[in-house]
Amino acid sequence: MAMMRLRREDPRVVGSFRLHRRLGAGGMGVVYLGSDKKGQRVALKVIRPDLAEDQEFRSRFAREVSAARRIRGGCTARLVAADLEADRPWFATQYVPGPSLHDRVADGGPLGAAEVAAVGAALSEGLVAVHEAGVVHRDLKPSNILLSPKGPRIIDFGIAWATGASTLTHVGTAVGSPGFLAPEQVRGAAVTPATDVFSLGATLAYASMGDSPFGHGSSEVMLYRVVHEEAHLQDVPDALAPLVRACLAKDPEERPSTLQLSLRLKEIATREGQGFTDVRPPIPRGAESERGAGRLAGTYPDRAQRRATGQQGASEGRATPPPHGATPGRGTGPAEGGAPPRRGDRSVPSSRGGRPSGSRSTSGSRSSSGSRSTSGSRSASGSRNPTRSGTGSRRPGPRTRGTGLRPANPRLLAQRLFVFVVVTLVVAAGIALIQG
Repeated sequence: MAMMRLRREDPRVVGSFRLHRRLGAGGMGVVYLGSDKKGQRVALKVIRPDLAEDQEFRSRFAREVSAARRIRGGCTARLVAADLEADRPWFATQYVPGPSLHDRVADGGPLGAAEVAAVGAALSEGLVAVHEAGVVHRDLKPSNILLSPKGPRIIDFGIAWATGASTLTHVGTAVGSPGFLAPEQVRGAAVTPATDVFSLGATLAYASMGDSPFGHGSSEVMLYRVVHEEAHLQDVPDALAPLVRACLAKDPEERPSTLQLSLRLKEIATREGQGFTDVRPPIPRGAESERGAGRLAGTYPDRAQRRATGQQGASEGRATPPPHGATPGRGTGPAEGGAPPRRGDRSVPSSRGGRPSGSRSTSGSRSSSGSRSTSGSRSASGSRNPTRSGTGSRRPGPRTRGTGLRPANPRLLAQRLFVFVVVTLVVAAGIALIQG
């Protein structure tokens, strides 16, 4: 918020507050930056002298301040103090550091859909507290919204009034800001919480486009457009446009409530913040896994078929690979697309699971498909079915007995070699004796 030096005619002390700078001026008075003896900073508004002389205005102003004291919400500037009996009535609210929404857009351009929705959700929630206190703000606009480090704050309840009160136009106060006030305000009809909803919709449109949804022109032209013409929302993001259009309905009954608005804007802020482009329910975990399995089956059909076969075997009580930590049936098989099984490879269970892992072939005969019942052998279907351990690594298995194609037992080989040597020596000795 821009600060200006105090002018000669400005007071230096109001109540228990010392004034330091001018924060701005409006239809009801001037706003100052002040502080109390403890150093707490406040925004203090002093009423215009001509309004201070109107007793009816003072009475209504007293009711409005009383209602403002009841507002409890983090999205408003808390009322700190007020003096309704002073020569010039004044009230002080908590000072909120940070630029106004108007200045933020003017300096940096329109906000993104996610940020607009987040700001709108916080403001809607703040208006819920305001309306529950029986107060209508009546002048909600970008310059009355401060973007503090803790979130947006609604300020300047200077022309707000209790629900059901008549307008203040007959005592010279502004009914609001052209382009942001509701049609019922222009007509002089009673204001309701829906009035603030209209103003909030126009404010969100401004934040999205960087311009008023009713364009520019004199006050009379702007007021006419508010009542008789539709708002221009071409540059409002698609995610926000339907909701903003609903807020700007001419009939107050057709506008959403502040609670509905808050909930809907939170949804939009979450969705847009995550980069979604449309509204879709989350995919259930089961459906996601099925979709992933479908991709796997399409890319690796053999692998997917084996996975399905293993799952079916588990459900039917067939032999399946043991879990991690158990004694697994040992075996290794060639990787898909790798070399054929080598001699000495260790046995694995077939895909049919008829013979337990580690069982030995006693005959060396071939299976019905013509493959040997050894490690890396093919099942009756002819497809390879390597079994992996629970940890995903391959484990060695027990050796099968020799079948003529495999090396003999080492001990038996040593015995045969010993006999051969002895026989050779005996024969050699006999030949020597005969020749000698």
